[in-house]
Amino acid sequence: MAGVEPSARGVFRVPSYTFFWLARVFSALSYQMLGVAFGWQIYALTHSTFALGMVGLAQFLPLLLLILIVGHVADRVDRRRILAVCRALEALTSAALAAASLTNHIRPAGIFLGVAVIGAARAFENPSTQAMVPNLVSEDLVPQAIAWSSSANQTASIIGPALGGLLYVAGPEVVYAAASLLFVSATALLLGVRLWRPVAVRNFASATSIFSGIHYIRDHKNILGAISLDLFAVLLGGATALLPAYAHDILHTGPWGLGLLRLSPALGALATSVIVAHHPIRKHAGMRMFFAVIVFGLATVGFAFSRSVWLSMAILAVMGGADVVSVVIRSTLVQLETPDEMRGRVSAVNTLFIGTSNQLGEFESGVTASWFGLIPATVFGGVGSIVVALVWMQLFPGLRKLDRLS
Repeated sequence: MAGVEPSARGVFRVPSYTFFWLARVFSALSYQMLGVAFGWQIYALTHSTFALGMVGLAQFLPLLLLILIVGHVADRVDRRRILAVCRALEALTSAALAAASLTNHIRPAGIFLGVAVIGAARAFENPSTQAMVPNLVSEDLVPQAIAWSSSANQTASIIGPALGGLLYVAGPEVVYAAASLLFVSATALLLGVRLWRPVAVRNFASATSIFSGIHYIRDHKNILGAISLDLFAVLLGGATALLPAYAHDILHTGPWGLGLLRLSPALGALATSVIVAHHPIRKHAGMRMFFAVIVFGLATVGFAFSRSVWLSMAILAVMGGADVVSVVIRSTLVQLETPDEMRGRVSAVNTLFIGTSNQLGEFESGVTASWFGLIPATVFGGVGSIVVALVWMQLFPGLRKLDRLS
């Protein structure tokens, strides 16, 4: 593998990275399809925005409970094995949900249980996925590898929601069964992954090593500022949890419309991630990240007032593009400023922040929408994201002045 050129597509000349990227596409495709099925089926059964928020909480709680374990496991166990076990568990859970839906034995409690099991699997899967990227390619290819890894999620997020909405017309059991098959395929692809370099150190478990990820982030202000910015900005601006309610009550469309709305952020994010992969962010990285968060907040406010499916899709695409700029900068900063033997534990804490912003953000959006209504809750979230970005620019001046990622 010596001689691989540090070009935008150089990562795909590494076979192991290609297998890893395809496996991530299949897994992310499954998650997006399941997201459509979970949201629409729960809302169809309960007609409750609070129940939609509970889906996010069911995903977040396993991550919160397992946070001190998953990072240490990612630094001590073969990360490929962790991913294989997690995806096999996700395949079995999806198959069980398919059987329950097919036999009309599905209940909200069963859906929440399935969401929680998949949430627990993802709690182990995400730190290993993040930490493994720098082990698959040479260091000069890491920024591009992270950008393309992000594009894997976005590629799947374009196809997944639309496919999930289309398959849901035939029944939720079809969505769950298709997701199960994709998880099995992702597991098989991992058999072809070989590491460029192994994890450097595998210490015995101790209280110090388990908490070291938290201590490392606390002591590195740029990393702390970047991941906490994402935490609070997305926590407040998590309007995507309310898409089933917007599709049904505001835009007056069906599952296919929900699928289109869910794919729109990914469409904008994929276009942006491909641009970033070809033209890496080399200057003013900190300010670009803050600007991206502000654009995300403004777009969230605009989405709240849209009454057209097509305008809503365009606004959601802008939100996705802004979000991926923040993701690529933050992820590159975290991975390159963290030693390899610590990446699992630091990635686990980063995953907790991401999970808090996404899943707990969904819960927050559901609760505020049930209290104040869909539109006020969404406007509040968008304005909150903008305020957080402005405050963080003052709290973390080093991050604001960050120029190059290295």
